[in-house]
Formats: sequence, structure tokens, C-alpha cells
Amino acid sequence: MTRQRTSALTLAIGIVALEFAAAVATFVSSTLLPAIVRDLDARTSVELLVSGATLGLFVALPLATRVLAAAGARGTLAIGMAAYLAGTVTAAVAPTAWVFAAGQLTAGCASGLLAVFGISAAIRHLDDQWRVRVIAASSAMWILPALVGPAATLALEHLVGWRWTLLVPVPVVFAGRVLVLRAASGPVEPGAERPLWRTLLVPLGVSGVVLGGWWPIRVLGVVVACVGVASIMPAGTLRARRGAPAALAAMTLFAAGYFGADSLVTVLLTDGYGASMAQAAVVLSAAPLAWAVTSLAVPRLRRMGKEPPPAAGLVLTAGGVAVLALGATGFPAALVAWTLGGIGVGLAYPSLYLRCTTGAASGATELAAAVITAEAFGGLLGRAVGGAIVSAGQLGLAYGVFAVFLGLATAVAHRSRG
Repeated sequence: MTRQRTSALTLAIGIVALEFAAAVATFVSSTLLPAIVRDLDARTSVELLVSGATLGLFVALPLATRVLAAAGARGTLAIGMAAYLAGTVTAAVAPTAWVFAAGQLTAGCASGLLAVFGISAAIRHLDDQWRVRVIAASSAMWILPALVGPAATLALEHLVGWRWTLLVPVPVVFAGRVLVLRAASGPVEPGAERPLWRTLLVPLGVSGVVLGGWWPIRVLGVVVACVGVASIMPAGTLRARRGAPAALAAMTLFAAGYFGADSLVTVLLTDGYGASMAQAAVVLSAAPLAWAVTSLAVPRLRRMGKEPPPAAGLVLTAGGVAVLALGATGFPAALVAWTLGGIGVGLAYPSLYLRCTTGAASGATELAAAVITAEAFGGLLGRAVGGAIVSAGQLGLAYGVFAVFLGLATAVAHRSRG
């Protein structure tokens, strides 16, 4: 095995390990939330507990190119890992909800910084074939945590408490970052310098969306955040210019439609369909498992020259969400529709992500920040819009809006091939 191939394999393993750690952290925090709320007496501030990491991510993204340029690869890794460990430990020992949220914000900020570092390293050091394999394998890393994560977390919480259980992902994160650093040697190219005040509008607007209790504040937050997002994205993204800009626009629309629908699917099943919680849990797991398994086939299809375009998978996902919007199809049809939606994502996501991170006119760091922003902000926008519509008592309408988002993503994805 050549040195270049060994380095690529090391980098790929590191990135996949980090995705596994992210999956574990997601299921650990979601499962532990009731115990944290009870222990910190935070029944009236649940949003504060769950929003810290999201806000931290959006704080990090505008600063990532500057930190990478100033500190270099090793310095960025050291800063990110120190902040991640400090934030996680702070959350684990927090006596109040506000301290917990501060720890989560610090850890989320570090995770955003390290994610930009890892994705930009993949763009610089891995060719398209390697990257599509890494994207598919990263999706598959959610299978095991989805199947055993909640039960294992509850067992560990019973043995050692939620505070120690919250630290479980830390060793995997450290191992993954060390592997990425070993493989991603060399100088970091300077990112595009955007006005800092404009890029920091993203976390400012997101704070209004997540924490604003009054709906005008949330609407203003969306507007402010959109202005900031436009500052981070490569030129032409808002116009869906062919190539990476169109792919990033499609990724934002996809995230709004799919993650918005995913966030409310249990409510749809129980309130709209009259299903039990057990049935709703089955449907909830169906799409991500279908996504993970299907994505593993994309690298093989790509080698055979039969890789489906992203629009083909997005059409399938949009159709599945549209069926859910009808509201009168029953539990079996809902299970089939949501599973087909996950299959569509598995077919579309690896290719769309690859197109988002391939652009001759943009640097690796800029593209890495842009794709993270597109997916995270799109998901946040979808959840905020869906939550507002459901609060008005229009559950079926929310899924109609999600289907429209996915339909628009399909149309824009046609322009994503440079």
C-alpha cells in the first residue's frame, strides 16, 4: 500500500470515527434529556438545554476560516479539542440549566470548528471516489447507535448516572481527531475573508429562532440569519448557479424538508394517524436506517457508472413526505412512505454532498463551512417553520410545506452538476 493510499485510508477512518461519535452523542443526549431536566429542575427551560450545541455550531462557522488561517492544522485541533473537552465536562458537572447550556454551547462551538477542519481536509486530500465512500460509510455509522444507543445509554445512566454517561463519546472524538490530523498534513489555504459582522449574524439570528418565544422575534431571527448565511455561502448560491452553489442551495432546501418532517413524524403518527408510541418509534427509525443502508450502495453504483443523480432520490423522498401530508393513509402506508423517503435520501445524499464540496472557484475551508451551514441551517429552518405551523393546529399543512421544500430541492439539484 502506497504512502498516499495509507494517508487517505487513515483520514477516511478518522472522519468515519468522528461521525460515529456524533451519532453516539446525539442518541446519548436525546436519551438523557428527561433525567437532565429532572435533575437540573429545568422543566421551564428545556429549549435552553437543547439549543446550546446548535448555537455553538453557528458561532464557530463564521470564525472557522480565520482560526484555521491563524492557528494552522495543529493549532486548530488543539484549540478545538480543548474547548470540546472543557464544554463537555462543564455540562457534565453543571449545577443549573444555564451552566449546562454554556457547556453545550462551548462544546458545540468546538465541534463546528473541528468539523470544518475535518471536511476541508477531506476535500483537499481525498479524490471523489474516496469521498463518496466516506460519505456513505459515515451515514452507515448511525445504524448501530440507532439500534442500541437508547437502551445502552439508559443502562449506563442507571449504573453511573447521566453526568458520567454524557462523557462516553469523548474518547472516540479524540481518536478520530488524531487520525485526521496525522493524515491531513500540510499548510491550510486561506479562506475567503467575509465581513465578520455579517457572518456573525448567523448565530445572532439563530438565537432569535431558537430562544425567541414571541413569533415576530422568530421571524426576525430567520431574516437576520439568512443574511448571515448568504455571507458564508459561495457566490451564486442564492441564484443556484450551476455546480457547487446549486448543490448547496439544494442541500439547504433538502435539510429544511427532510429534517423538518423527521422532527415531527412521531407527532404526526400519534396525533394525526392515531398510532401508538411504539408504532411511531418504528416509523421514526425506518427512514434513517433506510438512508444508512441504501447509501452504502452508492459507491458501488458509482464504480459501475450507474450512480443515480441526486434529483432522482429527492423525488422519492418528496413523494414519501407528500403521502404523509395526505393524513388518511393509515399506519402501514405511513411506514412504507417514510421508509421510501429514507431510501431516496440514501440515494441522493452522498452525490449531493460530493457536489457541495467540489468547486474549483472556492477553497476547501470555504466549501466545508458552506456545506455544514447549508445542512444545519436548513434543518433548523424546517423545524422552526414546521413547529410554527403545527402550533397553529395545521399538522397536515406542515408536511405539505416539507414536501414543497423537497420538490424545490429536486428542481435545484438538476443544476448541481458543474
